[in-house]
Amino acid sequence: MAVLAMMAQIVLLLVPSLVPAAQAQLRIEITEGQVAPTPIAIADFTGLDGTPTDEGRQIATIISNDLLSSGLFEPIDTAAFIAPPTSPKIKPNFANWSPLGAKGLLVGSAQVDSEGKLQIEFVLWDVVTGRNLTTGEGSADPNSLRQLSHKIADLVYEEFTGDSGYFDTQIVYVSESGAQTSRIKRLAIMDQDGHNHKYLTSGLDLVLTPRFSPTTQEIAYLNYFNDEPNVYIQDIRTGRSERLGSFPGMTFAPRFGPRGDKLIMSWAQDGLTNIYEMDLRTQEIAQLTKSSAIDTAPSYSPDGGQIVFESDRAGRQQIYVMDANGRNVRRISYGEGRYATPVWSPRGDIIAFTKMLRGTFYIGIMNVDGTGERLLAEGFLVEGPTWAPNGRVLMYFKQDRYDAQGGGGASALYRVDITGFNERRIITPADASDPAWSPLRR
Repeated sequence: MAVLAMMAQIVLLLVPSLVPAAQAQLRIEITEGQVAPTPIAIADFTGLDGTPTDEGRQIATIISNDLLSSGLFEPIDTAAFIAPPTSPKIKPNFANWSPLGAKGLLVGSAQVDSEGKLQIEFVLWDVVTGRNLTTGEGSADPNSLRQLSHKIADLVYEEFTGDSGYFDTQIVYVSESGAQTSRIKRLAIMDQDGHNHKYLTSGLDLVLTPRFSPTTQEIAYLNYFNDEPNVYIQDIRTGRSERLGSFPGMTFAPRFGPRGDKLIMSWAQDGLTNIYEMDLRTQEIAQLTKSSAIDTAPSYSPDGGQIVFESDRAGRQQIYVMDANGRNVRRISYGEGRYATPVWSPRGDIIAFTKMLRGTFYIGIMNVDGTGERLLAEGFLVEGPTWAPNGRVLMYFKQDRYDAQGGGGASALYRVDITGFNERRIITPADASDPAWSPLRR
C-alpha cells in the first residue's frame, strides 16, 4: 500500500500524559556509556472477550521488537505474566508486575470491527508510581498494523527516554547483487526494522548515494547513464522521478536543506571540485567554495545556518565548517588519519564522519567544534553514516575484504547508538550500501 494512502487511513488520538514530565519516575539517559535496559511488560492486545486477538499479538510483538532493538528496553517474557490484563480500561494490580522487575506496562485492545477497521486502544502505565503515562485510541486499515505499532513504540520510547522515537521511519539504500566486476545496483526502501521491503529502480542504470528530504517523502540520488552522473528526485509515494540535470564529475548525490527547498552538492568543473547550492524552486545554482583543493560531501546544520564538508586543502582529507553563504571556513578535525563524509546530527549537537587510519575504516562522532571525538564502529570498509531523526542512532554500511580469487566483499547495513553500544546488523535480501534514514512519517 502506498505510504500516502496508509497514512490517510491511520487515525490515532493521543491523550496527553496525566503526569507532568517533571514528575515522571522513569527516564533513560542515553548519552553517556552503556545503559542497563529497562524491563518493560508489553501485553498482547485483547478483544472484547478479554483474550488476545491475532492482531493484538502482532502489535505487541512489533512493539517489543522495536523497543528491544534500541538496546534501552528489555521486554519481559509474557510467560512470566501472573495475571495478563484483559482490557486497557481496567487499572492493573501493580503487585503482580513489580516482582517481575517491570518499570512500565503497556496494555491495549485490538480488534477488527464489522466495517473491517482495526480499532485500537492502549494505556502505558508507570509500574513504580501506579500512574498512566500515555493513553491512545483510534482506528486504522488492517494493512497499516505495522506502522501503527511503530507509532505506539515511538510513544513508549519518548515517555521513558525524553527523546522522540525513530521506529516509524524508513530506510532507502542501494541494493547490490551480481559479480563484483558487473555489479547491479538498485534503489530499495524498507521500514527501519527491515519489513515492507521494495525496489524503487530496475537496476538497468547504476545508482548511488540516495538522500531523504527532511520534509517530504522524496529522495535525491545519482543515476549513471552512459557513464554520466544525473541527479534525480523521486517521490516514493508515487514512484515518479524528475531529472534535475547532468553533473559530470559528481561523486555524491546532493543533500537536502533542512526545509527541503535547497540541495547542496560537490561538483567538479574545469578540474576543480567545489561546493554548490541549488534552489529547487528556481533551479538556480550558487557556488559556495572557490578552492584549488577538493571540497566535497557537504551537509547542512539543522537550522540551515552552517555547512560541514570534507576538504584536502590542508594536504589530506579533513572536516571543515563554514557559514551557509560559504564564508568563515574553519577546520574542526585534528586527529590522526583522514576524515570524510561528515553528516550533521538532526539535533545540531554532533557531527558523524568516516575516518581512515592505518588501513582501518571507522564511523565516529565529534562535537561541532571538533572536540570530543569518539569512534563507534570499525571494519575493513565502514562508510556512509546517516542519522535517525532523533539524532541518537546512526546507520552505515560495512563491506568485507575480498579474497585472493576476487570473491567476498559482501556489504551490509548496521546501526549503533551514539554511546557506541548496541551495534546491530539490518537484514536485507541482498548486499546493501549507502543507507539514508527518513524523517518520522506523519
